[in-house]
Amino acid sequence: MKTGSLSFILFIFAIGESLTSKSMSIFSKFPRTFWVANTIELFERWAWYGFFMLFANYLTGSSDLGGLEFSQSQKGLIMGVGTGILYFLPVLTGAIADRYGYKKVLALAFAIYASAFLLFPQVSSFAAVFMMYIYLALGAALFKPVISATIAKTTTEETSSIGFGIFYMMVNIGAFFGPLITLLFKGDSKYIFYISAAIIMVNFLLLIFYKEPGRETKKAEGSLLHTFGEIFRNMGSIFKDAKFLIFLVIVAGFWTMYNQLFFTLPVFISQWVDTSVLYHFFDTYIPFVSANYSPAPGVLDSEFITNMDALYIIVFQIMVSTIVMKWKPLRSMMSGFLVCAIGMALTLVSQNVLFTMVAILIFAIGEMAGSPKITEYIGRIAPKDKKALYMGYSFIPVFLGNVFAGFISGNVYQIMSDKVMITEKYVVDKGLHIPAGLSTNAYFEEVARQVNLTPQELTNLLWDTYNPSSMWMVILAIGVIAAFALFIYDKVTTKSEA
Repeated sequence: MKTGSLSFILFIFAIGESLTSKSMSIFSKFPRTFWVANTIELFERWAWYGFFMLFANYLTGSSDLGGLEFSQSQKGLIMGVGTGILYFLPVLTGAIADRYGYKKVLALAFAIYASAFLLFPQVSSFAAVFMMYIYLALGAALFKPVISATIAKTTTEETSSIGFGIFYMMVNIGAFFGPLITLLFKGDSKYIFYISAAIIMVNFLLLIFYKEPGRETKKAEGSLLHTFGEIFRNMGSIFKDAKFLIFLVIVAGFWTMYNQLFFTLPVFISQWVDTSVLYHFFDTYIPFVSANYSPAPGVLDSEFITNMDALYIIVFQIMVSTIVMKWKPLRSMMSGFLVCAIGMALTLVSQNVLFTMVAILIFAIGEMAGSPKITEYIGRIAPKDKKALYMGYSFIPVFLGNVFAGFISGNVYQIMSDKVMITEKYVVDKGLHIPAGLSTNAYFEEVARQVNLTPQELTNLLWDTYNPSSMWMVILAIGVIAAFALFIYDKVTTKSEA
């Protein structure tokens, strides 16, 4: 038995060593601009996810914890439409960057980012928050196609899989550390935004070292309106390509399912999942975590748990990218979409936080295999002089996915799974009388008091009675349909190209 175990360990070690040596031989082929762009991406994602991972609970959370107490539908509208606009605008901003210069557009993006983060804590009404989020989205929309095009232009067919894997790993390093820092200051929500503003300003310094990759400098011809006319003419020609349009719609299904990680999961964990086992583990072995990432004794921040997705990707992305680097992009996407769907669906099945952690790992594996390949696939087929433009089109399915995800996490979640709505239904069913004007948390505690239950006992009763976990079936169906549609797409396009 011991000999067999040792042989297995040596076998795994040999595989890891082989994968690492393959990756290292490719690393030396990347130019300096590739690494500068990746570092810029890291800080931009740090600033973005530092607030975005906390955004859903900030919008819907109880006022006594600094939340705005918006409904789930309002949250879904802000995050869905606002983030959707963010991912539609690169269709325009990518071409603007090709015309006027990557470096200038990056500087403008960072200026908008910083000012939006500084202004965000000053607004609290639904309309004002919505408009401020759209302004912030404009900064992100200017940034995204430029940095993606830089990566595409500084990689080759040989290095693109590992290159986009590194890029995706940098995204997740930023996504991991951002929330960990801002969660330390969650007691005063304005610091969440101020920290993100400070982090984004680091990129002004990094711009000094940024060199535009392979871009021919030429005098701009015509007005900005002329440029937009060119953009829409190009858009019209692309929309005539039925095959490409079908691909974009299919991938939108993946992004609809994927975005539940940010739109739905933090709220679901906060409302329903019992995190006490994990809290006590950290309290015993790593008390820093239980002391700083806990809103109350025995409870861990839902964003801290959701953030494990980024940690998994930091640890495993290079290995997964090395494994799938020889796979056709569509095959890798199919596998990734299916595994993602299973993982995300499982996160909504149980109140056990350990089950949730395993489900997030399954989701992350699918994400690592599928998501980077989308950008790589479009980057491969884009003309060299229009990389930013085509990278802009790669965000169309993300735009659609965010709009659909907003509806799923808003209206659908509110009907099927929202603890606030379910508690109000329970109050009506039981004929209870609850004083008006209470915060969300105070309302729930008063209901628990009136039925002689602890808040956790009432949570368990509502879980068993109203079955809020049933939403997992919606998420699984979306992901499976996307994976199957991509399978059919691959078969049909392969035959047509033969």
